[in-house]
This record gives sequence, structure tokens and C-alpha cells, in this order.
Amino acid sequence: MINKNFTTGEIEHVLFDSRCRHLQVQWRNKRVAAYCPVPEEIARRLCNAPNPATYFEDRIAEEYPKVQPKKGQDQDDAMKKLNDLFGG
Repeated sequence: MINKNFTTGEIEHVLFDSRCRHLQVQWRNKRVAAYCPVPEEIARRLCNAPNPATYFEDRIAEEYPKVQPKKGQDQDDAMKKLNDLFGG
């Protein structure tokens, strides 16, 4: 599982579930886009890109099938684990 918050740029949050290869991207304007199946390496590169929004547009948006964003327990569990780890 990859769960990353960005402090700058257009993308606010990336959540990637490696079990089902589901990538979810939340933008600063609160728009959420989800894609599946996405290789884990692509999700890692998105998180490490100098400009994640550009990487997303160039390498993900047109390349992978768009799906419904996940809501609920999986996302809540991931956020709880992150908050427990870093005290949020």
C-alpha cells in the first residue's frame, strides 16, 4: 500500500492498493480520479516524480482504465494507520 500526501502542487493525496492495483489520486480542488489496474512501479514513480501532476497526465490518465474511487473502510484503515504512525 502506498499512501502519500503532497504539500505542494496540484495533487494533494495518492493512495495505491497493491493487492488490487487500484490507484486513487485526490487533487487540491477535491476532485478524485481512480484507475485500475495500475502497476505498482507506475504508482511509485508518480509519488517520486518532480512534478506528479505532469507525470499523472503523461503516464496514467490516458494509459489506464478509469474506475470508481474507493470509499469507506479500506481508505479509513489506511488513514488510521498513517495517523497512528505519525500522530495525526
